[in-house]
Amino acid sequence: MERRSALKNMGMVFGYAVATPTLLGIIQSCEKKPDYANWTPSFFTKDQGYAMAQTIDVILPKTDTPSATEMNVHVFIDEFSKNVLPKEHQDFMMLKMDKFFEAILKSSGKESLQDVKAEDIEPVLAKYLRKRSPEEEEAHFEVINNYMRAIEEGGEATIDDEVAKYSFANDLRNISTWGYKSSEYIGEEVLAYLPIPGEYVACGDLNELTQGKAWSL
Repeated sequence: MERRSALKNMGMVFGYAVATPTLLGIIQSCEKKPDYANWTPSFFTKDQGYAMAQTIDVILPKTDTPSATEMNVHVFIDEFSKNVLPKEHQDFMMLKMDKFFEAILKSSGKESLQDVKAEDIEPVLAKYLRKRSPEEEEAHFEVINNYMRAIEEGGEATIDDEVAKYSFANDLRNISTWGYKSSEYIGEEVLAYLPIPGEYVACGDLNELTQGKAWSL
């Protein structure tokens, strides 16, 4: 997966366009890398938080730029899920997360998420982040839309395990990218940053204008 290239080109498509300054402030306070093995999330369980932190570091690993956890993205996702998502969406995220991590445990032959390593996560993540055909995406969207409609109307609903895993993997990638790009360091030091906009160029070569980097703001 061309994760770093994807980061430069991906917009925020998680479905929630605004996070409060308080939540985004979590990302700014990242002078010291958290020891997420000992981190106790406020929304996820400890095992879920540990596995989620490892997963986002597979999505956005440390290269010439910091990893996702070095930017406190795992803490941001935990607080966002607790304080911003509606109850129905919280429950849906938990359901999808459980199915996704069950797949990792099954494929790795391990019993606990605390024993899972990046090499256990990578093949499962690659499977569920693969490019889907337009027909597949439309079918998955319909399944998720029908599930959420039934839940919001107070009914009972089930969802196909494979659709849930695809949905979780893609949602996690999107919110991780959003949180990562929203951090102060990435915004100012990695992406193209111009705090006071100047000349507007409607049609220009991105490589010439920003050396191929996406704009921070």
